[in-house]
Amino acid sequence: MADKKSSGIEIGIYTLADIGPDPLTGKTISAKNRVKEIVGAAKAADEAGLDVFGIGEHHRLDYASSSPAVLLAAIAQVTEQIRLTSTTSVLSTLDPVRLFEDFATVDLLSDGRAEILAGRGAFIESFPLFGYSTDDYDELFEEHLELLLQLAQNETVTWSGKFRPSFGEAEIAPRPVQDRLPVWIGVGGSPESAVRAGKYGVGMAMAILGGNPSRFKPLADLYRKTGVEAGHSPQDLKIGVTGHAYIAKTTQQAKDEFYPYYANYWQYVNRQRGMGTKMSRADFDHMTGPDTALFVGSPQEIAEKILQQHELFGHQRFLAQLDIGGQPLKNVMESIELLATEVAPVVRREISKNF
Repeated sequence: MADKKSSGIEIGIYTLADIGPDPLTGKTISAKNRVKEIVGAAKAADEAGLDVFGIGEHHRLDYASSSPAVLLAAIAQVTEQIRLTSTTSVLSTLDPVRLFEDFATVDLLSDGRAEILAGRGAFIESFPLFGYSTDDYDELFEEHLELLLQLAQNETVTWSGKFRPSFGEAEIAPRPVQDRLPVWIGVGGSPESAVRAGKYGVGMAMAILGGNPSRFKPLADLYRKTGVEAGHSPQDLKIGVTGHAYIAKTTQQAKDEFYPYYANYWQYVNRQRGMGTKMSRADFDHMTGPDTALFVGSPQEIAEKILQQHELFGHQRFLAQLDIGGQPLKNVMESIELLATEVAPVVRREISKNF
């Protein structure tokens, strides 16, 4: 097996902590039990040898995580090696000082395993909740990102901006264990976001949830080109890929088991967005084809898809979202085990040959 640190790619999982009814039983898990399951899944991922665990941020009753840092702090106490990241922190409506200090604290608790993945979010419920206007959607993100990166670089910061009160020679504490707390930007398909990530020299995580992944290659190329032109070392320009996944012993088993939950997930997500469409089995089978970005299948098929994407992007990180649609914890745990023991070793070995 290729050594994890020298393989050239990190493999992990993430959750948005959605709370949906199980379509087979009709039962909906409580937020308390959902949070406990997430901590258990993170512990299992760590013990199985995966590299990264991420938690998203939403401010809605149908999600259980409004504070990724708090959950990651709890996970830090039951894990030993796995890196801990937000996926994502909604930076437009978060105070960057509070965000940095929270994750610096997670870094202390985890002995240097914390990261921040900042994004603008798929929903906008945090804007009125925290007193921001969606009219400032992009400008808020830019300003908050600039401040966050200053906080990561300096113990004492002076700041003046448009959206946040100014401060001078403020001590930013605590400082993390890591020399610099890693910051990534989440990108859903916007060239402007890829340019921004490259300009600042931070990691870029691409959310590729379906379709042909080749459509994202221009974003990867633009990110690297912008980063080099801005003076950043190519080695520091890291790309991550995130996507929905479900793994079973055979491809047919994976499709049969996952379809009810995946259709259920998109039905309630679409309902949240004011749409009432339901995915057919034929549509689902098409979406899981070999040339698509939906990772549903046997360990061999999942490994092949990751490697195909690596040929496109040369990325350094892959994160799978396994627990959507009201799935029982048993299904999620089986996918974690297969990802760690049958998919990851193959991917690491193949990529390490060229690393």
